[in-house]
Amino acid sequence: MLKQILKYAERVYQINICDLSGLKIKLKKQPIKILTQDECKILIKYLVKHANKINIGILLALFTGIRIGELCALKYRNILFDEAIMIISETLQRIQKKDHKSLKKTKIIITTPKTMSSIRKIPIPSSILPLIIKVYSNGSGFLLTGDENKFIEPRTIQNRFRKILNETKISQINFHILRHTFATQCLINGMDIKSLSEILGHANVNITLDKYVHPSFEEKRRNMNKLGEYLTVK
Repeated sequence: MLKQILKYAERVYQINICDLSGLKIKLKKQPIKILTQDECKILIKYLVKHANKINIGILLALFTGIRIGELCALKYRNILFDEAIMIISETLQRIQKKDHKSLKKTKIIITTPKTMSSIRKIPIPSSILPLIIKVYSNGSGFLLTGDENKFIEPRTIQNRFRKILNETKISQINFHILRHTFATQCLINGMDIKSLSEILGHANVNITLDKYVHPSFEEKRRNMNKLGEYLTVK
């Protein structure tokens, strides 16, 4: 942030205080939290039992890894039921208003994702497709409301998700953890990194590798044992 302020001062006001381009701050990576297998089963069971547009939207996020803003911006035209495909082309978010005189300090915008790679097609898993068809087969406009003009914003989804966690006795987590859980489960089940990167909408596979590919010690042990079996003299 300080670097950007100094660049702005130099560009706009021709003030050159100091050069921080050589300054590197090493950030300590925090382990990514995900839902356990048991927590996933509890959450899925609850969402299916209490199936409605919002709950199945949350289930869709768990099974596809879409971001909360992308879920809120989804419209019926984005779901190709016959092809079992979901098209991500927009995101919905609340931002600060630049007009400081306005009584409302924030506003909702619907825009294209921040990168071209975020505009993507995602196959809908066959295991939840019948439920998606049942809940969303009739309607128009926004997927979570079935209304052309009425949408649900991320904050409302997060609040609803928090209530579900309370009811299911799952520890409080951010909605984004569903995306982490999806990505981790995909890797555990053998999905190749390129496919996962494209489904997540990452600009390149390095982002996916850096964020999600962190093998456990047991995985390292299994791989070492496989190598040992290969090198064993028979």
